[in-house]
Amino acid sequence: MSFGALRQIIRPSSLKSLQYQASRFVQHKAKLTEQCSNPASRGLVLGVYADENDRLDIGVLTPTAAKFNESYTSGRLLELLRLAGPMPKRGEVRILYNLEPTYSAVAVCGLGSECLGYDDVEKMDISKEAIRIAAARGCQELQQLETSRIYVEDFGHAESAAEGAHMGLWVNQELRSPDQRKFVPQLQLYYEPELPCDSNGWRIGLAKAEAQNLARQLQETPSNLMTPTTFAQNVVQILCNSGVNVEVKVRGWAENEEMTSFLTVAKGSCEPPIFLELSYYGTDTKERPIILIGQGNTFDSGGICLKQLEALTDMRADMTGAACVVAASRAIAALKLPVNIRALIPLCENMIGCNAMKPGDVITVKNGKSIEIVKTSNEAPLALVDALLYAEHFGPKYIVDVSTISKATIESFGKVCAAVFTNSEDLWQRMQNASIHTGDRVWRLPLWDYYTQQICSADHVDVQNIGQGEGANSCKAAAFLREFLPCGKWMHIDALNVMKTKGTDFPYIRRGMAGRPTRTLIEFIAQSVVQCSDCGSSSSSSKSEKQQMR
Repeated sequence: MSFGALRQIIRPSSLKSLQYQASRFVQHKAKLTEQCSNPASRGLVLGVYADENDRLDIGVLTPTAAKFNESYTSGRLLELLRLAGPMPKRGEVRILYNLEPTYSAVAVCGLGSECLGYDDVEKMDISKEAIRIAAARGCQELQQLETSRIYVEDFGHAESAAEGAHMGLWVNQELRSPDQRKFVPQLQLYYEPELPCDSNGWRIGLAKAEAQNLARQLQETPSNLMTPTTFAQNVVQILCNSGVNVEVKVRGWAENEEMTSFLTVAKGSCEPPIFLELSYYGTDTKERPIILIGQGNTFDSGGICLKQLEALTDMRADMTGAACVVAASRAIAALKLPVNIRALIPLCENMIGCNAMKPGDVITVKNGKSIEIVKTSNEAPLALVDALLYAEHFGPKYIVDVSTISKATIESFGKVCAAVFTNSEDLWQRMQNASIHTGDRVWRLPLWDYYTQQICSADHVDVQNIGQGEGANSCKAAAFLREFLPCGKWMHIDALNVMKTKGTDFPYIRRGMAGRPTRTLIEFIAQSVVQCSDCGSSSSSSKSEKQQMR
């Protein structure tokens, strides 16, 4: 899906207003004022195409870069770029200084070949990914120079450029002393008045990138500063005036709703459990909502089945599902997508305590099924059970849950893609299309009855949270959740393997928590809205716009 699809459903007035210069002359005048206080105050990020397999390729500048080269540097930019050696490959940057008075430094970023596009084997739009990488790397190089304001061209797709630039500059440093923090420049879209400029695509990209950065910040916060209660307080503050309503439910409410499984997970901690319910109405309130469920374990020790130290280190981010759902909800509201959303987030800690659940404990949930807790460290499915059952109250169009359940996804995929399980071919196709557009890939795993038999094979209970047989823990967890699905279409995303990055998986995401798959979730919702709104349309213009969307 390109930004053209979102134009069909987003009202321009709904987006946060960004200030753009009306012309190149205004930018130049502002530069003269800034030079007095900070000579290195402005930087520019441009792109160049070149065949990466041909060291002698002389390169072709993007239209915006070519216009800048001809009109403001009299050809010096391309001349110096060629003198600097082979053209930069994807992910490589050349910094050129004092080409003209407006920008003290110009970062020229490699985009690879001009003919890049969708790769059916990689399941990714390679050209958009190249743009994200180029924008991020160019901004990061200028950030090291402490450039106060960075202008980024659209590289032919403003949405991807905004995503790469904004995510590439983000640094987790809230807890550092102010004088020790990395400098973070301001970002703006660079454009030439004579050339087409997609400011809406830029704003959409910023909204998605800001959402993923928000998820990253929530994930990174230490668990002593992000308990269920403080998480709820943060969400109320984050979503204040966003158009998303927040209801904070406490233990007494959960007891009245017979949320036995959720409360059992929370028993071992002195921190009280919280159940968050977010609601956003972007269309007729009679329309059935999309249900988003985010696993919210603010810390997972494993309980009595204690995890190893290496695993415990990152368990502050076991609320990745909750972080993604909160961030996606805010972005959906900011974009004013015409859809109704109901987000359910069970928040608790899984700790060792005198009242903690024990291996062999059996609980009965609201739909009458009994669950044996075979392994207390596999608490994620237990925390989601009651949210799935509670979703039935809203008559959902479909349900999507995001969680971090099984390390088997790491062993299977590494950091490249999240695992998806669904009972709907339609939902899968939409999710796959969304991931192709965002570059944050997903892969479908089976929901076979074979795995259902493994978790339901015990004679004395209906279901076990760890089934019979070896391996396939992520598949068995999905089969477990399906046993408590009220009805209809459902998708389960296991994002444990994409929770964190070493900083080498994606050049535009620094080392630490990754915030994935937030952008893909937002894009998935947006694409489903476009498809629904286009149903029944037979006009040629609608058909052409659908083709552009793809």
